[in-house]
Amino acid sequence: MQLIDEAVQAGAHRASASAHLGVSVRSVQRWKHKPEDARTLSGRTSPPNKFSDNERQALLDAACREEFASLTPHQIVPKLADQGIYLGSESTFYRVLKAENLSRRRGRASESQRRAPTTHRADGPNQLWCWDITWMPTTIRGRYFYWYMMKDVYSRMLVGNEVWEVESGEHASALLTKACLIEGTVGRPLVLHSDNGSAMKGALMRATMTKLNVESSFSRPRVSNDNAYAEALFRTAKYCPMWPERPFDTLDEARTWVQKFVAWYNDEHCHSGLKYVTPSQRHSGQADELLTKRRAVYEQARAKNPTRWSGDTRNWKLADLVYLNPEKTEESAIRYKDAA
Repeated sequence: MQLIDEAVQAGAHRASASAHLGVSVRSVQRWKHKPEDARTLSGRTSPPNKFSDNERQALLDAACREEFASLTPHQIVPKLADQGIYLGSESTFYRVLKAENLSRRRGRASESQRRAPTTHRADGPNQLWCWDITWMPTTIRGRYFYWYMMKDVYSRMLVGNEVWEVESGEHASALLTKACLIEGTVGRPLVLHSDNGSAMKGALMRATMTKLNVESSFSRPRVSNDNAYAEALFRTAKYCPMWPERPFDTLDEARTWVQKFVAWYNDEHCHSGLKYVTPSQRHSGQADELLTKRRAVYEQARAKNPTRWSGDTRNWKLADLVYLNPEKTEESAIRYKDAA
C-alpha cells in the first residue's frame, strides 16, 4: 500500500500501480477504506472436498489411457463405473483436464495449426488480380446465371467479365486468356488470387495459368475474407441502384446488365478506396495528376481563409503499395494502415 501511494503521489494512476504489483485496484480500494481487512492472501484453508494430489493424478492417468484418450468425460465416467471405478464427476474431469491443457487433445489427433493467409503486394496495375464467380437470379426458381469477374487489386478495375449458364473451368480459362490478351500481360509476372472453388482449382484452369505465366494464389478454406476485394465488388453490384428489381429473364439480359455495370464501375464510379478517382483513372496512371490538382485547390482555399483550417489540408495522396491479406505483424499492420 505504501508503494502504491508513493507511485500515485508521483503521478501514476492507481490502477497502473496496482497492476504492476499484481494486485487488483478493487482490492486496493477495499483495503484503503477498510484498514481492519486482514488482506488474507495466503494461509487459506483448503475445502474438505478438494482432490488430493494422488486423486488428481489418478484421474489424469485414467483420462489419458489409450482406451479413453479420444473420449469425452461424459463417455469416460460411465465406462469407469462399469469397471467398478469412480474417480470423480464429469465436471471434475473437465475441470482437471482443462487445468492441465488436456481437455481437447489426448489421442492421436494433433493440435490444429493456424494457417497464415497468403500475402501479396502490388505497386502498379496488372501485377495482382483477384477473381470470383457469383450467382445472378433468374425468373425460373432454382436456375441461375454465373457472373465470372476478374479484378485488378491495385487499381480496382474490372479487367474481365463474362456471364454463362453454367460454372466450369473452361469458361474461367477462356476469360483469363481474354483478359491477359486485352491487358497485355502474357509472359509477364501476374498473380491471380481466388477462393477454392472447383472452377478455380481445376486442371484446365491450372494449365492455362501455367501457359500464361500466371501464378496461382488461393484463400484459406472457409475464409471468405481472404478474397475481400472480389466479395466487396459483388456486394457493390447487388446493392447499387442499378441492380434490377426483378430477376433476369434471359442470358442476354444478364450479360447486358453486367456490361452496363462494368462501364459505370470502371469509368464513372468514384471509388472511396482510391481517394474518389475512378478505377480506370488509377489503372491508366491519370489518378496522380487529378489528385495533385485537388491538393492545389485545397492549398489555395487554405491560403485564402487560413483561420478555417486547424491543420493540414485533406490527404489526397494514394498509397504506392497495395497489399492483399497482409500478415498481422506489428510492422505489416502499420504498413497496411498507411497504405489504406
